[in-house]
Amino acid sequence: MKITRDLYQGSLALLTDFYQLTMAYAYWKSGKAEQEAVFNLFFRKNPFQSGFTIAAGLDYVIDYCRNFKFDENDLAYLQEMTLESGEPTFDPEFIQYLRNLEFSCDIDAVEEGAVVFPNTPLIRVKGPLLQCQLLETPMLNIINFQTLVATKAARITLEAKGDTVLEFGLRRAQGIDGALAASRASYIGGCSSTSNVMAGKLFGIPVSGTHAHSWIMAFESEIEAFEAYADAFPDNCIFLVDTYDTIRGVQNAIKVGRALEARGKKLLGVRIDSGDLAYYSNMARELLDEAGFKDTKVVASNDLDEHILSSLKMQEASIDIWGIGTKLVTAYDQPALGAVYKMAALKDSSGIWVPKVKVSQQSIKINIPGFHNVKRFYKNGKAVSDMIFLESDQGLQEEVTIIDPYDPTKRKKIKPESMESKTLLVPIFKKGKKVYTRPQLDEIRNRTLANLDRFDKAHKRLINPHIYPVGLEESLYHLRTDLVLKAKNYN
Repeated sequence: MKITRDLYQGSLALLTDFYQLTMAYAYWKSGKAEQEAVFNLFFRKNPFQSGFTIAAGLDYVIDYCRNFKFDENDLAYLQEMTLESGEPTFDPEFIQYLRNLEFSCDIDAVEEGAVVFPNTPLIRVKGPLLQCQLLETPMLNIINFQTLVATKAARITLEAKGDTVLEFGLRRAQGIDGALAASRASYIGGCSSTSNVMAGKLFGIPVSGTHAHSWIMAFESEIEAFEAYADAFPDNCIFLVDTYDTIRGVQNAIKVGRALEARGKKLLGVRIDSGDLAYYSNMARELLDEAGFKDTKVVASNDLDEHILSSLKMQEASIDIWGIGTKLVTAYDQPALGAVYKMAALKDSSGIWVPKVKVSQQSIKINIPGFHNVKRFYKNGKAVSDMIFLESDQGLQEEVTIIDPYDPTKRKKIKPESMESKTLLVPIFKKGKKVYTRPQLDEIRNRTLANLDRFDKAHKRLINPHIYPVGLEESLYHLRTDLVLKAKNYN
């Protein structure tokens, strides 16, 4: 079956904040529209008090950029806009400029499924200033949400410790687009399937599901409902057993399971959706084992997240499969990642790149200037540190020092020649042309699992994770400090 890749094939150029268009117009008016710039998209804190973050959403960004254009309906809408004075907001010449605009940026990005950390660029955009500016809002809209949900899913699947995790949050998700993006990001983060059939069609995610309480209530008795479902789906029988009484529900499932066995079929599982999940799962396991259904799985749901899952594991609950909905697809305990998009360099009239820094009263809001990239170092197969470095400093010394961008007392020395390393940003577009081969979603999911496996468990623990060291290469740290001091007139 052919999987649909371009979810949004029409123009989405107006999916932006109005101030992006007013800035674009002002760049054009001032003659700066084609001046080259570099912007970085990054976040400042790991979500959910996690020790890591999982990058997701790049595939949507690729679709957006490939289809970036202002169509005639967009231009007609912009042309009709007026100021309070009644004058047109935009000159007709600017509308014509937008009509002829062709995407021509270079984009480098961290691949989806990569483990990433605060302050490191997830996406780097280089190109005409006006185009770079117009990409800010849609990129943040895409990356913020999918990265957030992929991280939540990864935390949940880590706590499941090898158990199957199903995502079924469609009915509680934030609208149609939110549901589709959440299903995709959940799969990237490690979930095994989704209940969202459209996500299955669009992205090739395995779909799963059996029946709801309403199925049981539509029959005169619970066992009659189970028998009818077994007749319809003899190869997909997971019975929801808590409609009336959980223990009796398991007993009825066992009765129908025996009838299935007589037909050469199997009772795949029972699902518990309410009550004391630790107690009832253990009771269900005991009843199933005594009846000879040792391979029948116990499925649990009911507003679960990684914390409840961890607690149930510690209580030795007999749960084999976890159904996660609301708290995954809505990123329930942290509704936004907070990624930002900041200018890092601007080419002057003589063709020289000038690093740019934003100064703030809050040190965490001071960006990292210059045309930079990220290198990850490994020792004995495990990731040990990430270094943000200027791409002009390709010739690394025998020993380099990385410095925490907000605490110069936190430093680490690295000997690059004695360590495995990987540069994280890879080319996606060159001069507006896609040069990246897009992986299948299964490959991205496998990348997530493989990436997480290369980090020490201390960075992945649920509570108070050990902070993974990320720092600026020493010359970049000093460049940033000098620029900040100069901006504050301290030099």
